[in-house]
Amino acid sequence: MAMDLDAYLGVSAPALRIRGQRTEQLAVNLANAETPGYKARDIDFSAALSAATGGNPNFASSEAFLKYRTPLAPSLDGNTVDVQLEQSAFAENSVRYQATLSFLSGSFRSLITAITGQ
Repeated sequence: MAMDLDAYLGVSAPALRIRGQRTEQLAVNLANAETPGYKARDIDFSAALSAATGGNPNFASSEAFLKYRTPLAPSLDGNTVDVQLEQSAFAENSVRYQATLSFLSGSFRSLITAITGQ
């Protein structure tokens, strides 16, 4: 009897991929905190996850879900990166990434236990 691994893992695998892409974007924002004219961007996680789990076979990247941040207080040089906001989002995303990774790890451990019977 064949098993659909994607169905077994549910939203965890695409969520992990999107969280990884979001981590990269937040790091880019932080790296450009002093770049004049740089516009901070972030991934709309729920929209990207909906697209990834909605059976869209062409979903490979969350690039279409990148949105510009609305700055609370843009700098005079046009840079919209708020370092504290970015650091907070990065930390929160890191915790959620780790939680998703732990859930996936547990799912694989359960699957291995079911296969080996140990």
